[in-house]
Amino acid sequence: MGGISIVLVVLVAFLAGMEGILDEFQFHQPLVACTLIGIVTGHPTEGIMLGGSLQMIALGWANVGAAVAPDAALASVASAIIMVKGLGEGSTVDPKVAIDAAIAMAVPLSVAGLFLTMLCRTIAIPMVHFMDAAAEKANFRGVELWQILAICLQGIRIAIPAAMLCMVPADAVTAMLQAMPEWLSGGMGVGGGMVAAVGYAMVINMMATNEVWPFFVLGFVLAALGELTLIALGALGVALALIYLGLKELAKQGGGAGGGSGDPLGDILNDY
Repeated sequence: MGGISIVLVVLVAFLAGMEGILDEFQFHQPLVACTLIGIVTGHPTEGIMLGGSLQMIALGWANVGAAVAPDAALASVASAIIMVKGLGEGSTVDPKVAIDAAIAMAVPLSVAGLFLTMLCRTIAIPMVHFMDAAAEKANFRGVELWQILAICLQGIRIAIPAAMLCMVPADAVTAMLQAMPEWLSGGMGVGGGMVAAVGYAMVINMMATNEVWPFFVLGFVLAALGELTLIALGALGVALALIYLGLKELAKQGGGAGGGSGDPLGDILNDY
């Protein structure tokens, strides 16, 4: 990994760390962070594959109020760097083995990232008092400066581990992956698939309502049809969403007379 690549990886890590709290531009999402790291290191295909797999795990992760979800930023960045190190120049490691190993390391890394987040928030506590002091003096520039410094801490907490991982010799990571027995690499692949199923289950648990269960069942039925491609399934999903929104808006316009809830499918299901 060249010097420019390391600088770009650290920059991506910095942006991902900030976005882990801001949730605005989504740089911390595995699909985005892993893809960007794959591009700047010359492994875009593997980066997309890793990011897509980790995204399935992180589907149900969300920051709600003061509750912070497992750290998708550190998991994405660190696992992508490990994968890239294992696929270094001259490496004979199977890309699938490197990706499976990176997926297996992602969940422990996401938990470790929570500790770093708590550390950054503890350090940021005095900054709040400095901001209060600046506000009392009507120093708005000072308030903005402390806000920027506080959020930069979140970027640094990912950038520093990323820089440290970039310094690890690629030969060491390659040797570790090559030394893995087949049963261990296979187990990591199976475990990664099971963790992705947990991510889906978390999303379903949050979205489970009477009006969406028919779409859930319909999705399984359509997915079983081998003639339908992913593009076709996506188009059907968009069409069903537009139909649902249209019916919902129509029910709202005439809902006063009918006394409905504004949710046509929900009203139909509740009648049973």
